[in-house]
Amino acid sequence: MQIDAHQHFWNPARGDYGWMDPSNATLYRPYGPDDLRPHLARHGIDKTVLVQAAPTVEESAYMLGLADATPFVAGVVGWIDFENPNDEAVLARFAKHPKFVGVRPMIQDIEDDNWMLRADIAWAYKAIAKHDLCFDALGFPRHLANFHTILTRHSEMRCVIDHCMKPQIHAHSAETFQVWADGMAALARYTKAYLKFSALVTEANEGWTIEDLRPYADHVFACFGAERIMWGSDWPVCRLRAEYDAWRHAAEELTKTLTAEERARVFGGTAAEAYRLAL
Repeated sequence: MQIDAHQHFWNPARGDYGWMDPSNATLYRPYGPDDLRPHLARHGIDKTVLVQAAPTVEESAYMLGLADATPFVAGVVGWIDFENPNDEAVLARFAKHPKFVGVRPMIQDIEDDNWMLRADIAWAYKAIAKHDLCFDALGFPRHLANFHTILTRHSEMRCVIDHCMKPQIHAHSAETFQVWADGMAALARYTKAYLKFSALVTEANEGWTIEDLRPYADHVFACFGAERIMWGSDWPVCRLRAEYDAWRHAAEELTKTLTAEERARVFGGTAAEAYRLAL
């Protein structure tokens, strides 16, 4: 079974996508199941994981409604307010839904890089583990050390690292690559985290090539191995640099040397395992 481990649906009219620029015609429009369905059919993809794009519990409820009406959505990664311990009750309610599989705080958008280390939000990590859910780690290379701290401190919590931790491919240098590479190697070695092979194109320049992405792809596969890596489209965000087909083609090229069993993990098996999808 093939799984797209990271995609979004949204409607800007809902009003809680604060990061979305109304002047960006590519993103600032509704995206729903009918928009994605042809891409999945073209590539033989059976299921997806729908991921939050707004920091509200209301959006999580909206996504669960879409998942209920959309057979190809196998899992939903939502959001709770880590700064409000009362939201453990919200998490417990969401966890009862058969398609609710995890939560993702939008750490990349939080001004304080040390926010995730605050003692007053530690309850959330414990609650995620308590309810047997997954934590999606969304950040940039500057967050690597703090994610290492969190994932070793809360080793009982399942985690998926989003988007290869967004290496800054557009500003590639030997130094920036090494900082990212060392941090990723440490996460692979000292934690049990899974990794999403996604969003590399959106961190690259316009006119990117597969060779621009290859050093980053090769490094994460060397560190994590195919058994801990899952492919995700990051659609429709990927459309800022590439249409669905182009990123899927690039991912297939970058994994061409893997065995059939390894490719089955990357393009389906790992996501099913990490999120414990009911397929």
